[in-house]
Amino acid sequence: MRDDRERLLDMLEAIHKIEQYAHDELFSSRGDELVEVWMIHHLQIIGEAASRVTQELQKKHPEVAWGGMIGMRHVLVHGYFETDTELVQKAVERDLPILKTQLENILAGLK
Repeated sequence: MRDDRERLLDMLEAIHKIEQYAHDELFSSRGDELVEVWMIHHLQIIGEAASRVTQELQKKHPEVAWGGMIGMRHVLVHGYFETDTELVQKAVERDLPILKTQLENILAGLK
């Protein structure tokens, strides 16, 4: 069974994969469908991993938007006809850098 540390690492890995294309000017200007699907898939992974982080760890770190990640995953998985790619891109640009720092700080404290 995977523990919290592994789930946090899964989330960081997904962030790193998104970062490969998030700042690609070609993506932002032409709206590459393959890259959009890539980002959505990895946002789903982040939300799924967040949903499996123990309540204990979530309560220790209320600064992390656990519910937001889990909710976004739910919308992306179950509301696929309603996915707003502009909203996805804003989340990637605005929220992921903050989340990345938060996860790195939590992981540093778990060692």
